[in-house]
Amino acid sequence: MTSPKLWLIVPAAGIGQRMQAECPKQYLRINNRFILDITLSRLLDSGLFSGCMVPLNLADHWWPESDASNDDRIQTCSGGAERANSVLSALHALEDQVATDDWVLVHDAARPCVHPGDLSNLVSTLADHPVGGLLAAPVADTLKNAEPGRLPEVIATVDRSQLWRALTPQMFRYSMLVSALETALQEKQPVTDESSAMEFSGNMPVLVEGRPDNIKITVPADLDLAGFILSRF
Repeated sequence: MTSPKLWLIVPAAGIGQRMQAECPKQYLRINNRFILDITLSRLLDSGLFSGCMVPLNLADHWWPESDASNDDRIQTCSGGAERANSVLSALHALEDQVATDDWVLVHDAARPCVHPGDLSNLVSTLADHPVGGLLAAPVADTLKNAEPGRLPEVIATVDRSQLWRALTPQMFRYSMLVSALETALQEKQPVTDESSAMEFSGNMPVLVEGRPDNIKITVPADLDLAGFILSRF
């Protein structure tokens, strides 16, 4: 019996409004490289993956300028309005190449600081797991519940002892992930990541502790922080 293959999906159809930039955040640059190029190269250079699918926005005109556009390990497809739609589009685009029990790892395009050790640990930890799971980091900060307003007022301090920050990659079997996403979208369930779709299907993922510096670039200040983290690897 052959071992399940690993496939990579990096949704890149978002427009990144919070960055207040002239291009989507995955095409902002760190050390003169697109964030998306850094992310893809860090993952694909691991040698773990049989292939990679990148869902793109139909209006994307930056992709041809990327290094990734000339990488024959990478395929592209049309993305959707939301992350879940883009991931499902990529899964369908891979349908003829993937076995039902192959693993699919979904990673945020704007997380270029994923560490090779975390990636390797995720894959080895979940290799025989029936559902799969995701990289995550225990919450370290004190959390406050607040009343919304111009100056939010604290209502309570939240117990953080069982709280984790969901990171990526998130790793699930191909057929289970397709089914979970299709069902969640049909039922109009909020799907903020692949894990939430799996949870709705009744298949509970496991958390594999990852480095807290696997940050997601969301606001302009994150660019300098990501550049610093990458300089330390």
